[in-house]
Amino acid sequence: MTDLTRLTAAEIAAQIASGEVTAVEVTEAHLARIEAVDEKVHAFLHVDREGALAQARAVDAKRERGEELGPLAGVPLALKDIFTTKGIPTTVGSKILEGWIPPYDATVTQRLRDADVIILGKTNMDEFAMGSSTENSAFGPTGNPWDLTRIPGGSGGGSSASLASFQAPLAIGTDTGGSIRQPAAVTGTVGVKPTYGGVSRYGMVAFSSSLDQGGPCARTVLDAALLHEVIAGHDPMDSTSIDEPVPAVVEAARNGSVRGMRIGVVKEFAGEGYQAGVMQRFNESVELLRELGAEVEEISCPSFDKALAAYYLIAPSECSSNLARFDAMRYGLRVGDDGTKSAEEVTALTRAEGFGAEVKRRIMLGTYALSSGYYDAYYGSAQKVRTLIKRDFEKAFERVDVLISPTTPTTAFPIGERADDPMAMYLADLCTIPTNLAGNAAMSLPCGLAPEDGLPVGLQIIAPAMADDRLYKVGAAVEAALADKWGHPLIEEAPSL
Repeated sequence: MTDLTRLTAAEIAAQIASGEVTAVEVTEAHLARIEAVDEKVHAFLHVDREGALAQARAVDAKRERGEELGPLAGVPLALKDIFTTKGIPTTVGSKILEGWIPPYDATVTQRLRDADVIILGKTNMDEFAMGSSTENSAFGPTGNPWDLTRIPGGSGGGSSASLASFQAPLAIGTDTGGSIRQPAAVTGTVGVKPTYGGVSRYGMVAFSSSLDQGGPCARTVLDAALLHEVIAGHDPMDSTSIDEPVPAVVEAARNGSVRGMRIGVVKEFAGEGYQAGVMQRFNESVELLRELGAEVEEISCPSFDKALAAYYLIAPSECSSNLARFDAMRYGLRVGDDGTKSAEEVTALTRAEGFGAEVKRRIMLGTYALSSGYYDAYYGSAQKVRTLIKRDFEKAFERVDVLISPTTPTTAFPIGERADDPMAMYLADLCTIPTNLAGNAAMSLPCGLAPEDGLPVGLQIIAPAMADDRLYKVGAAVEAALADKWGHPLIEEAPSL
C-alpha cells in the first residue's frame, strides 16, 4: 500500500470516498507517524488519539451508509493550540492555561468537525502567538524537520512542522503579523492568511484583535484551498466576520493561470538584510511569472518601511488589553492563594509565574503605549501609519492585480540564535506585517531552496481584501511551473529524522 502519510489531502479524500482506504486506516497511519517522529520534532502539545479514531469511524460509517462525503471527509489535521476544543486541552503555549479544558468549540473547530475533518491534536506555538520561532512556548521549542537545530517559524511552528514531517496533511494556523506565512516559508509548505474577517475568530484566544486571523496550512495550494473553503464564511458569533460569499478559492486553485495578470514586485522588500539565496530564488520566481505570461512591474509602497514599528506598538497595545482577563480568578493557573493574600497579590503572583518573558515584554510595551500622556505619541501615531499603509496598498492595487515579495528575509535560523535579541527576531516578520495592518489576503508558497544552506525559501503573494482567489490562481500556476525544478524530499532522507 502507498504510504498514506505521503498523500495530499485531496488524494486522501478521494481514496476514502471511493472505498480504496478507510478513514480509520488513514488516521492510524498518521498517529503512527506522530508516535515515530514527534519526540524529535515536538510539533504536538496534545494528541487526541481516541477522539481522532472515533471521528474516523464515524466517517467510515457514513460512507458505508452511502451518504455523500464532503471534499475533506476523513482527512487528518493538526490544529494550532490557540483554538478552543471542547473536551481537549487548549493552552495557547502558556503555563497560565496549562491543563485548561474548554467547555466549547471555536467556530473553526466546529466547522472542521462538521466537514468530517479528523482533528489529530493540538500543535505547539509561541505563547499567546507572540513570537517568530516557536521558541517562546512554555512547553519547549519545535524543530524544523529540514534541520532540527533550526526554527520552524512562529508563532505557528508546530502546525508547519507537522506538515513538513508528514505527521498531518493539513493544519490550521493563525496570522497576526505573519505567523502562518513565515512558518510556511521556512518549512517549505503553503500557508494562507485570508482577508481579515474571512475566517471567524470566535473561540480563537485573542492576541491582537484587529490583526489576528486564522487560516489554512498545507503542503499544496489545492489542499490549502479546500481547507480554506471549509473554515471560511460569515459567523454571527464574530462581530468582525464579513457577511459576504467566500471567494471561489478551490476553483482558482484548480485552474491557476497568470496569463495577462498584472503583478507588482514590492520595491521596499529587498536590499540590505536579505539573504542572497532568498533573493536569488525570488528573482527566479519573478522571471518565471513573466514566462507564464504575467505583466510584471516594480511597485513602491514607501510606508511599508514604517510597518514594523507601527505593528510593535499596535499589537502589544491590544495584547495588554486582551491578556488582562488572565487574572487567576476565573480560569487557568492560580498561584499564592493560601488565604493570606489579597486578590491583587494572587493576580500578580499568577501572572509572574504564568506568563513567559516575551508575553511580559509585550504587555509592558502595550501598557506604556496606551498610558496617559503617551497614547497620542505612540499608539495614535501607529494607527496613522496603519492608514498610510492601507493607502499604499490601495494605490498599488489600482495598477496591479497582486503584489509579490520574499516571505522572509532569510531562511530558517538556528534555534537560540536570536533568543536574546528581540529586534533581530522581530525582523523575521518584516515582509508579512503590512498585510495584517491593512487586512488584505496573502499566501506563502515554496519557490525553491537557498543554494547556500539548502533550506526552503517562500514566495509571498498579496491580494486585495476579499480577492483571496487571486492568491490561489497565482500560487497554483507557480506551483505547477516549479514542480519539475524541486520537490519536498522524503523525510527519511533528512539526517535529523
